[in-house]
Amino acid sequence: MNKFLEALVNVFRIPDLRKRVLFTLALLAVYRIGAYIPTPGIDTHRFEEFFNRSANGGGFLSYFDFFSGGNVRRMTVFALGITPYITASIILQLLTVVVPTLEKLQKEGEIGRRKITQWTRYLTVGLALIQSFGIAWALKGAEGNFVVNPSIGFVLLTMVTFTTGTAFIMWLGEQITERGIGNGMSLIIFTGIVCGLPNAATQLYTRVFVTRDWSPLQLLVLLAVMVAVVAFIVLVERGERRIPVQYAKRVVGRRMMGGQQTHLPLKVNAGGVIPVIFASSLLALPQTALQLPLVRSSAWLSSMLNAMGVGTVLYYLLFVALIVFFCFFYVSIIFNPNEAADNMRKYGGFIPGIRPGRNTAEYMDKILSKITVVGGLYLSILAIIPTIMISGIKLQRLPLIGNFIDAHFPRFLLDGLGIQFFFGGTSLLIVVGVAMDTVNQVEAQLIMRHYEGFTPRAGRIRGRRSSSA
Repeated sequence: MNKFLEALVNVFRIPDLRKRVLFTLALLAVYRIGAYIPTPGIDTHRFEEFFNRSANGGGFLSYFDFFSGGNVRRMTVFALGITPYITASIILQLLTVVVPTLEKLQKEGEIGRRKITQWTRYLTVGLALIQSFGIAWALKGAEGNFVVNPSIGFVLLTMVTFTTGTAFIMWLGEQITERGIGNGMSLIIFTGIVCGLPNAATQLYTRVFVTRDWSPLQLLVLLAVMVAVVAFIVLVERGERRIPVQYAKRVVGRRMMGGQQTHLPLKVNAGGVIPVIFASSLLALPQTALQLPLVRSSAWLSSMLNAMGVGTVLYYLLFVALIVFFCFFYVSIIFNPNEAADNMRKYGGFIPGIRPGRNTAEYMDKILSKITVVGGLYLSILAIIPTIMISGIKLQRLPLIGNFIDAHFPRFLLDGLGIQFFFGGTSLLIVVGVAMDTVNQVEAQLIMRHYEGFTPRAGRIRGRRSSSA
């Protein structure tokens, strides 16, 4: 503990690192201040009462509120959060695979990445305008009388407010990434989740000791499950498959080089929480589309989108399929077995028992496919846990056997327990993963300046993207 406190003090002894940490904290504070500025023209108190009734059953409102840090519940200027940016990133990354121009830009280095980032910003603004229009139109025609003056002026004002809020959050995230510590977008999501923990803890206390809906034993079981999930996340996030690599001896000038043994680390969960966020964003789009009058007026379209609602069997199947797909997609972007095999062969490296070149690439691709499937299933389990705890599994909606299931199956399985998202696997995965990555970056800065890290005896803390050689 003393070593940890000493390393924490060293963070503020280094001028550059101290500026980065304080800059990050200042921008996160600005984000939290904006989370309490209400949207003009909306009765926020009446909407929050409506949200509390609707969120008990899950739905897209709970999803948006989860990633916006409670801004949807309070209907603030940051209500859209960074969801449009996440969706825009998904679209451009998918297009990079099929559009030659984007693929060429991605390979051009820093200039190409800046161009793709610029297009991502434009697409984010466009998606924010579309989503804000849908939300404003839905609020305008809602029965709760949330809107003070339901007119076209309110719709335009809400679109400008929400889009500006999203653009400002996007700017904050980029500034944190460039001039602060850690990934800005991840830290913004992290901040929203952590700020919601006190409210969730208060609700637990009320249920156990005030309304007595739960017994103390149930509370202890829930806390034990949380601790077990955190331990499981840390174990898997640090897990990796090490492929042994042998470098042959070679003469460079007058020196003998190579002849060493090392390994190539392949992370079990190389994508972190990104596949879950991408999958959740895509599955939230049908529920957002249901708020548009044109969609609701179509019977077959609304029924099809309702079949993909939160808690349905089709929702869970699509959720798992999308998570596994994005795990493979993200891994294919960050690691190319053919390039790795070619680079290994150029420097005289080989995997013992495997021929260099094509056989090496196929061997690495086979191992990578296996651990990616494991990582995808691990993420799927963590992502489904909170949804089941909130919404249950709507098995009663199945044709033919729905009535039998509704009459004989337990209600907690069909309707959920109503536990908040903050105690789910996705939130814990984000909190633990972002914390590990941020601490890893701070520790790298300390070691680079010849200071001891947070765990000098055990070695560096390994985040999701760190690797040892």
